[in-house]
Amino acid sequence: MNKTVICPGSFDPVTLGHLDIITRASKLFDRVLVAVLVNSSKTPTFSTAERIELLRDAVSGLDNVEIVSFEGLLAEYCKNCGVDTIVKGLRAVSDFEYEFQMALANKKLNPDLETMFLTADADSTFLSSSMVREIGSMGGDISNFVPACVHDRIIAKLRK
Repeated sequence: MNKTVICPGSFDPVTLGHLDIITRASKLFDRVLVAVLVNSSKTPTFSTAERIELLRDAVSGLDNVEIVSFEGLLAEYCKNCGVDTIVKGLRAVSDFEYEFQMALANKKLNPDLETMFLTADADSTFLSSSMVREIGSMGGDISNFVPACVHDRIIAKLRK
């Protein structure tokens, strides 16, 4: 069986926690679509193009991972792409509560859609993009939080 799954998120910016989930998913499935959410009602720090570029560089060694972007409902996007499984990372119980609600809503919108949860690595359970943005913009060291290959670009953007 040739199984494609989707890992959606804002990735504003990509963190080592994101990369851990994407890497693990790439070992479990034939193809992983990492889908960058385009939300016109929010103003991300990094543009969609920047987030895609950072992700492409971060996953460059993973041959079965493709970076895409989407707008609108994830359940519809999955239906249009023929994807029936969402892979999400969970850091804490609070993540589970939100993601569980999202999984149920997606299932109602697209009954063929399943959501699979991967628990975060112990080293990244506290890590979020918003934390990276805050620490980085205040001059803090984010080298232990983001992939080395994109670190300097993230810092340049945050400290502008």
